[in-house]
Amino acid sequence: MDTSPQRYKEELIQIILAKCAEEGVMKTAIPSLSFYTTTTNTECIPAIYEPSLCLVLQGAKILLLGGTYYRYDALGYVLASTHMPTRVRITEASTEHPFISLKLTFTMEDIFEVMKEMEPKAMCVTMRTPERGLCFGESNTPLLDPLMRLVRLLDTPQNIKFMAPLIMKELLYIVMSDKGGEFLRKYLMDGSSTQQVVKVISKIKNDFAENINIKELAKTFAMSESSLYHNFKKVTLMSPLQFQKTLRLEEARRMLLTQGLDASEVAFAVGYESPSQFSREYVRMFGLPPKTYAKTIHHDAENIA
Repeated sequence: MDTSPQRYKEELIQIILAKCAEEGVMKTAIPSLSFYTTTTNTECIPAIYEPSLCLVLQGAKILLLGGTYYRYDALGYVLASTHMPTRVRITEASTEHPFISLKLTFTMEDIFEVMKEMEPKAMCVTMRTPERGLCFGESNTPLLDPLMRLVRLLDTPQNIKFMAPLIMKELLYIVMSDKGGEFLRKYLMDGSSTQQVVKVISKIKNDFAENINIKELAKTFAMSESSLYHNFKKVTLMSPLQFQKTLRLEEARRMLLTQGLDASEVAFAVGYESPSQFSREYVRMFGLPPKTYAKTIHHDAENIA
């Protein structure tokens, strides 16, 4: 039997196309698994990666992170350790060859549970591990095999509750045993600056509509203000205030597209005190005023895997 990555890729493409009746995001009966398909290229769209593994099966996309462009195509993946604001662009999609990808989400608690059962010698972290919250790689047979089994579970929904968590744990073990493992472990080392930044990111994400007090934030997580700023920027490539602004504007975009609210209502809901300031910053990020954007844009960038 052919167990090459190419064979897995072709079969996954067939399965996903058969299950996706429409273009866009398709959530599945497995909460951590979703598919994305499109036949059209996109502009460079702001997006937020959550902790996840995003694998391209067909087509290509470009990701803009901190002024650097990263391209990944069939069998390439991006591993996100935390919530990371980026910009993405689908560059290879057509009616004959749609862009196809899948996304597996996880929590750092899931990673920690796998770490606890791994051999100590596999747990080292070197200084060469990138600080940023994204890691890029190429998928191989050891990763694609359990991934295929997870996708096939969708055909036997009665088995999902029992089998999906086991296969997810296997998948995370494979990731942790490869180059992504060292990358993720860095975010779980007790007392490390990287781990502290992840906690700060979670705090800002949960309370994005509240004003940030850097002094209080640093005190809460036992960091100096300069250390917080420096290490936060190493991971996210932006300051805490820039990160919060991005979260606010992304949530505003989602609300405009899905809830039919006017710009002023959305501005106040995401934490802005001035609708005019909100509109200026929205144009700066998305290229169009809020009202115009809501009428002309129909894609959901945060779910593009």
